[in-house]
Amino acid sequence: MKQTYNEILDQRLVAVMKGLVMDATRKASSGHPGGAFSSADFAAILFREYLRFAPQHPKWHNRDRFVLSAGHESMLLYSLLHLMGLLSLDEIKAFRQFGSLTPGHPEAHLTPGVEATTGPLGQGIAMAVGMAVAQQQQASVLGSEFGGNRVFCLVGDGDLQEDVALGACQLAGHWALHSLVVYYDKNDQQISGHTDRVSSVDFPALFRAMQWEVLEIDGHDHHAIRQALDFACAREEGKPLIIIGQTVMAKGAATMEGSHKTHGEPLKTDEIAATKTRLGLDPEDFFQVPLEILDYFQSHIRSFNRQAEEWDQMVSRKRKEDADFRVIYDQYFAETPIECDLAASPAGTQVATRVSFGKALESMGRKSNSIMGGSADLEPSNNTAAFAAAVGEFSPSHRRGRNLAFGVREFPMTAIGNGMALYGGFLPFGATFLTFSDYSRNAIRMSALMELPALHVFTHDSIFLGEDGPTHQSVEHLMSLRLIPQLQVCRPADERETLACMRVWGRGGKRPMLLALTRQAVPVLEGPVEIERGAYVCYDTGADSMNHPVDLIIYASGSEVWVAREAAHRLSQMRGIRIQVVSVVCWLWFEEQDEQYRAQILQQRVRARVSIEAGSTLGWQRFTGMNGLNIGVDRFGHSAPAEALAAHFGLLPEQVTQRIDDYLNQLSA
Repeated sequence: MKQTYNEILDQRLVAVMKGLVMDATRKASSGHPGGAFSSADFAAILFREYLRFAPQHPKWHNRDRFVLSAGHESMLLYSLLHLMGLLSLDEIKAFRQFGSLTPGHPEAHLTPGVEATTGPLGQGIAMAVGMAVAQQQQASVLGSEFGGNRVFCLVGDGDLQEDVALGACQLAGHWALHSLVVYYDKNDQQISGHTDRVSSVDFPALFRAMQWEVLEIDGHDHHAIRQALDFACAREEGKPLIIIGQTVMAKGAATMEGSHKTHGEPLKTDEIAATKTRLGLDPEDFFQVPLEILDYFQSHIRSFNRQAEEWDQMVSRKRKEDADFRVIYDQYFAETPIECDLAASPAGTQVATRVSFGKALESMGRKSNSIMGGSADLEPSNNTAAFAAAVGEFSPSHRRGRNLAFGVREFPMTAIGNGMALYGGFLPFGATFLTFSDYSRNAIRMSALMELPALHVFTHDSIFLGEDGPTHQSVEHLMSLRLIPQLQVCRPADERETLACMRVWGRGGKRPMLLALTRQAVPVLEGPVEIERGAYVCYDTGADSMNHPVDLIIYASGSEVWVAREAAHRLSQMRGIRIQVVSVVCWLWFEEQDEQYRAQILQQRVRARVSIEAGSTLGWQRFTGMNGLNIGVDRFGHSAPAEALAAHFGLLPEQVTQRIDDYLNQLSA
């Protein structure tokens, strides 16, 4: 319903928002007032009159989403959330302070009303693209009741200088995501100065070339803003829309208007007083929010709260009355595990773990509409092609499809997946080679920070990629990725462990998973599979004589587990000693086990300790101690067949056996 407005109260509302921005950033002695000032006119009108959002039901699924891609403008968003009743004035006063709900950049898992954690520029708009994909896919499957909502995104100049944003925007245009509305606050200033120092892009032409609809307006003209938003909300199909608002940095500031210095520095006390006077605010009053402005801003909120309640009742009623709808709806929202009931191949069968992943993905994808994603132009290599064939490709003419053809866009792929998870109802995945995880690393980090159940699939996980050479062969990647907090980095040893990892991911939860998978075939092993302990004894040469103490422990992951087992068997025969091989699937899971179990696996009394992994050895000392033997690859690889590389780097079973035998001789000397 079209909202009425009062031009005088509009200006006072914007002034009050700017007052909160000034006071909070000054109190914190840090923050970014300039961009928040330039975006305030658009944001005030969007939130008061157009954004379908119910503060009493902030997780109402059919709400509009607003993504502040220019996350440094966080106080702009916090002022709006305060006006909505979602943040107290005490939280506004605690801006950027420890334990507050108003951190320096918005955090979705922390603050109600924040739809995405933003700050690393460019990723916000990429996540908004993912939300629009999710919205249109769900609406096509669940019906028109799940349509009609939109994804609004506010970007700044810095966002559109990041390649991740432009890569995602290319896909948004290609996919004709008409529910996506982007407002570009074009104030032409950034921390270091005017944007003409770094860019001369014709953005209207660029976005039209990327198949977007483009509107250009004065970003401080309220009539023009309303006309643009009327146009945006009337569209039911077609292209994504970008509204380019030409604005002035720190609009309304007494003497600093237009200055790039306001981008990342609070206004000084005398500047704040003068600016408040210019805006019609009391310069002696701080954090002022008159009741008249609060009532004016909230005048439409009751209707959206009712809409949310009525929508939830409608969905509940439809679930009861329509069994087919209930089944499909529950696939998205019931939070029941997606089963992976495939049986592993017989022991001794040679299967690449990427192949095992592909079989599991296809099987699970057929069972649930919630699995959606794709590969960065590596479908045959990543083994996602069977999934794509089974579920169909998402496109303007086939919104029900769930395979996303990302092209060679690893970073946008990962950020778009994050947006899909944030929208709700999806377990997204993206796949490429492990060495290209560097391209998407910051979006992987954001998955962990936002507590999202995304799956990051990386095949060709070591030098055994082979002939493509060191540019494509991973060495340091696994260890560096294990440093990201709350990221479940899993390197399964064989098909059994790969299927088990997929079962864990199918449960959802609040943490992303990363799978590192082999290009080369590895044998399916025998014995127990206890991956959820993170590390477990998968082979014990003295299992029949448990009274004999363990003489040697070999820790290994992925494609080196079978090598460790073979070496253990040979050494046991040679030396008559008891050896345990521990499959270290996920370091994070192991660290979360109780002290007793960790002590059981680490067995500190055992002096002889070895690690084997076809990657960096730095870090394995956690398991082997300072006197252990760490077998791995600490230098770049070579272009050669995998077998030749294994021999060159000493990773063949007979070579590993000899190295460990020499190590044992040194220990006993």
